[in-house]
Amino acid sequence: MGKWLDSVPLSGIVRIREMMFGVENPFRLDQGDVSFSAPQTFKDGIVAALRDDDTHYSLTAGLPRLRELVVEKLRTRNGITTTPDKLLVCNGGIHGLYVVWQCLLEPDDEVILPDPWWPPVQAQVLLARGVPVGCPLREELGWRWDLDELARKITPKTRVIYVNSPHNPTGGMMTREDLEAIVRLAHQHDLTIISDEAYEDYAYASPHVSIASLPGAAERTISVFTFSKSYAVTGLRLGYVVSPRMHDRMQKLAFYTASNVCTAVQRGGIAALEAGRAAVDAYVAEIDRRRALFFRGIEDASRGVFTGAMPAGGVFAFLRVADRWRERARHETPGDASPSWAVTEYLIKRGRIGCVPGVDFGACGEGYVRFCLAREPAELTGALQAMREIFL
Repeated sequence: MGKWLDSVPLSGIVRIREMMFGVENPFRLDQGDVSFSAPQTFKDGIVAALRDDDTHYSLTAGLPRLRELVVEKLRTRNGITTTPDKLLVCNGGIHGLYVVWQCLLEPDDEVILPDPWWPPVQAQVLLARGVPVGCPLREELGWRWDLDELARKITPKTRVIYVNSPHNPTGGMMTREDLEAIVRLAHQHDLTIISDEAYEDYAYASPHVSIASLPGAAERTISVFTFSKSYAVTGLRLGYVVSPRMHDRMQKLAFYTASNVCTAVQRGGIAALEAGRAAVDAYVAEIDRRRALFFRGIEDASRGVFTGAMPAGGVFAFLRVADRWRERARHETPGDASPSWAVTEYLIKRGRIGCVPGVDFGACGEGYVRFCLAREPAELTGALQAMREIFL
């Protein structure tokens, strides 16, 4: 494993964070993090746990009360019927996905990923000795798959179709019809569906649909959720996996990687779920306003350098870079940087604007740049003003 790990790429987001560290008064649109404080209920739950000295080992699968509440949330919000014994509480969505890949894949199993993809997913498939197979998301389709193209990607080695809707980084959302077609492909080829629903609450154009809620999908779908974005607790690490099978295997790996999730954080999750959705709904409404604010100004502020449609979901803008600026940015940034890296470095060095180059999300991301829309309004407007000054 030691040498194998050397072959797994490290996300460029790490490099971006290092570049931004030395920037004075930066606009951190590179960070995929909502800027809100956690709900008071979540914080009160953590404080209560510490006051109660709830600081010892806990069940690896998660606190019983938390799993009960999650089962109810899945039923009412996602249309997914399950039981607590089919749930695994994990240290955020990224840990849940790691456990799933390690427990599911055999060497050389192929996994179809949306290209562009979230970099940790490709890396985790490689860590599990699987083979990532990118299938392009088409901008002209609203950053969705061409389903005929998806079907052609399936080979005898294909084991999994990975679905991420709303999507990071593009903000695309699969329609119910898209998801129904994916379920049919999974049945036809005996595939597992992994559904990453980290941005389930940030759906603007149409309601979010959990693929496991569709007829015939539950028995072959593993769904991964997180509190991180919905409750603004990215640093507290709380998520959960819903799986119709492999529970003993996943619990084993969870135990050997983390023993159990922090009990105080789980108590925070319990308190937040018991309090209802008022805080989450307020966050989503505010991100929707920030999304509109950014898109009202981006094309003018960038002098047409960045273009693209407002995302249907998620918290990111994935924008095309004008051809004329791809070449200019390469002249401004010495070295062999790709076009999207060159533009990113230009924005950081000249405008103090953090962002992530599209190529870091896969080959189909080249020529694009990702901005986070979940930052404070002053940070968004500051970045737009900085663009006006550097794009002349």
